[in-house]
Amino acid sequence: MIKHILLFIILLSFSCQPEKNTEIDTNDISESSKGGLFIIGGGSRPAEMIDALVKVSSIKEGKGFILPMASADDSAFYYANLQFQERGIHHMKDYTVLSHTEKNSLSKASLIYLAGGDQRKLMEALSESERKAIKIAYENGAVIAGTSAGAAVMSHLMITGDEKKHPDYQPTFRTIEKDNIIFDSGLALLPQRIIIDQHFVYRSRYNRLLTAIMEMPDHKGIGIDESTAIYVKNDSATVYGEWQVITFENKSGTTKHKTGIMGAENIQLNIYLPSEKFKLSQ
Repeated sequence: MIKHILLFIILLSFSCQPEKNTEIDTNDISESSKGGLFIIGGGSRPAEMIDALVKVSSIKEGKGFILPMASADDSAFYYANLQFQERGIHHMKDYTVLSHTEKNSLSKASLIYLAGGDQRKLMEALSESERKAIKIAYENGAVIAGTSAGAAVMSHLMITGDEKKHPDYQPTFRTIEKDNIIFDSGLALLPQRIIIDQHFVYRSRYNRLLTAIMEMPDHKGIGIDESTAIYVKNDSATVYGEWQVITFENKSGTTKHKTGIMGAENIQLNIYLPSEKFKLSQ
C-alpha cells in the first residue's frame, strides 16, 4: 500500500511541472528533405541572424535568388545581396533581370529571398507559375526567406496594412473594429491558420494583429519584431535575432460585437525570446 502511495506522489509531481519555453542551441539546426521558412520582421538584420539563414539554407553550395519586386527602390537588390556577399556568397541572382530560361530554374533554388517593401506589390508582380515555382522549391528542400513585406506574404491570409474604415495609411491600427481589416491572398507557405505581422513591437501593431484574430478566431497571430526572425521547420518555430516574437490565440474561438467594435475573452498571449522555440499548431 505504501509503495502504491509513493508511486502516485511521484507521478503527480511530474504531471504538475509547469510547461517551459524550450531553450535551444542555435548551432543545432536540423536538416531534412523538406525546406524551411526564415521569416524576418524587418528592420536591420544582425550578423548572427543572417549567419543562421546561410547555414539552414546551404546557399554556399546551391542556387540563390533575390526577389526585390516588393520595393520601388532600385537599390533593393543591392542591399539584400550585400548581406550575402559579406559572407563570401557571390552567386545570388536578381530575379528581375534574368532571362526566361534562368527564371525557369527558380524551382531548383536552395534559397529564395523576398525583399521588403509593399506585400501587395510583391504578390501582384508574381505570376501564378512563379508562385508555384516557389512552392515547389520549398517542398523540395529550399529555404524561403522574407523580410517585412516578404514576411507578410508567407501566410495564406495576408495582412495588407490597409483599413476599410480609415483609408489614410497608419503604421498600426488605432482601434479594434469589426469589418475594418483588409486581407489578401499570400503565398500560402505557412500552415493555413497562421497570420504573420511584422515590425511588431517597434511599431506597436498589437491592435492590428488582435483585429486579425478576432475577425478570424480560428487563426493564430504571430508578431515578429524588427531585427528578429523565426525559422519554421515543419510545426516548429525557432526565434533568432535581437528582440521578441509575440503570439495571440483566440482560445474561445468566438468574437463579441457591439456598435462596430469587437471584444473577445480568453485570448492567449505568449512572448518568446531569442533562441526559444514554439509550436505553430494551436
